[in-house]
Amino acid sequence: MSVQSSAPSAPPRSPAERVSTPVDGVDVLGALSPSRAADFMSCPLMYRFRTIDRLPETPSPDAVRGTVVHKVLEDLFDLPAAERTPERAGDMLVPAWDVLLEAEPALAEMFGDAGPDLATWLASCRTVLQRYFELEDPRRLEPAERELYVEALLDSRLLLRGFVDRVDVAADGRIRIVDYKTSRSPHEDYEAKALFQMRFYALVIWRLRGVVPAVLQLIYLGNGEILRYEPDEADLLATERKVEALWAAIRLAQETGDWRPRPSRVCDWCSFHRFCPTKGGTVPPLPEHAPPAVDASVDESAG
Repeated sequence: MSVQSSAPSAPPRSPAERVSTPVDGVDVLGALSPSRAADFMSCPLMYRFRTIDRLPETPSPDAVRGTVVHKVLEDLFDLPAAERTPERAGDMLVPAWDVLLEAEPALAEMFGDAGPDLATWLASCRTVLQRYFELEDPRRLEPAERELYVEALLDSRLLLRGFVDRVDVAADGRIRIVDYKTSRSPHEDYEAKALFQMRFYALVIWRLRGVVPAVLQLIYLGNGEILRYEPDEADLLATERKVEALWAAIRLAQETGDWRPRPSRVCDWCSFHRFCPTKGGTVPPLPEHAPPAVDASVDESAG
């Protein structure tokens, strides 16, 4: 597709908007990322709160741990191969936290009387980092891309986009997409849901490069397991149909105003209880100038 750069008239609302390029001459239906697609599948009302209302959320220690660990693993590959050791990664942890805290000072409020002790939390980050070295030896790896922003426009004019933690390219051109998760691996009954994000990325890479990724790899640092999957064109065509069906459902919800909640275990981690009728809350009215159901936020890294 043909793209053109343009200077934004206002500060970007998300990391994606800092690197995304406006599509030239195409009336794009909207944009969707794996995270927001997963939100809608889990609970349409949560999708509305995040994407349309854009209600503020209080970050959890687990989510921030994911952000910090991802940053260390990204920066680790800037070092010479011989220096990519557990000890060096541990040394990078506090500086990564300090940089994040400088950008978002309110994160300090997670610790103290209302939350975990900072030292205990940092120790949990070190434990997660240590597990990474039990699963891979970064001294033997040279990723082609890290924290790669990708976007592709489907024939339906739906824009897919997101950030990929790591892309490895073998000498013969085979592509491996890698995603780090600081959570535990899912029960086998939920593996397909976990792999949806990876199939989404594989679809985008395929549309961009004309190559079906050979391997999709989820590295679960919460319990030290790796989930691998080898997709084919049929998988990615099915993923494309699913994504377009999801977008049609999102547009229908917007047209009808039917953003119904879908109670599940996800509710345990939801930040919007005071607005959710299933929790005794009150749904706020839509913003007066509600934006279209376009996914303006892309946050894939802190899993």
